[in-house]
Amino acid sequence: MTRWRPHAGYGWHVQILMTGDQIVAHEKIIRSLPTKVVIDHLGRIPQPDGVKHLAFAAVRRLLDEGRTWVKVTEPYEDSKLGSPYADSSEVARAYVQAAPERILWGTDWPHPTQRGTKPDDALLLDLLADWAPDEGTRRRILVDNPTELFGF
Repeated sequence: MTRWRPHAGYGWHVQILMTGDQIVAHEKIIRSLPTKVVIDHLGRIPQPDGVKHLAFAAVRRLLDEGRTWVKVTEPYEDSKLGSPYADSSEVARAYVQAAPERILWGTDWPHPTQRGTKPDDALLLDLLADWAPDEGTRRRILVDNPTELFGF
C-alpha cells in the first residue's frame, strides 16, 4: 500500500492545529513535510511560559527555515490573563518581529471553541495594530502573505 504524502507540486500546504507540546513532539515530522506548513492559533503556546516555552522555540525554528507560516489567531485560547490577552500578545509580537513575511491573521470567527460569550472581533483586529505597529507590516500580514501562500 502506498502511503499518501502531500505533494508540493500542487501548491498545497499542510495546516497544523496542535498544542504547543504536540508541535514539540512532532517537530521532526513537521519539518520533513514536502509542502509549505501553516501553524494555526499561534502554535497554541502554553501560558504563562509563552516565548520561554519549548514550543515557541520549535515554531521559531520552523519559521526560520522559510517554509512555515503562523496564523496569529485565537489569542484567547491559551491566555491566562484574559482580554486583551497580553500574554498571548507577547507571543504574537515575537512572531511578527521574527518573520513578518510569513505571518497570517484572522479572527477565527465564529469562535467555535468558545462557549457562552464570544470574543470581540473588533478587539481582535485592534490587537493586530499592537502586534504589527508598522502599516507596511500589517499590509504584508493582511494582503501580501495570504496572496503568496494561497496563490491568488
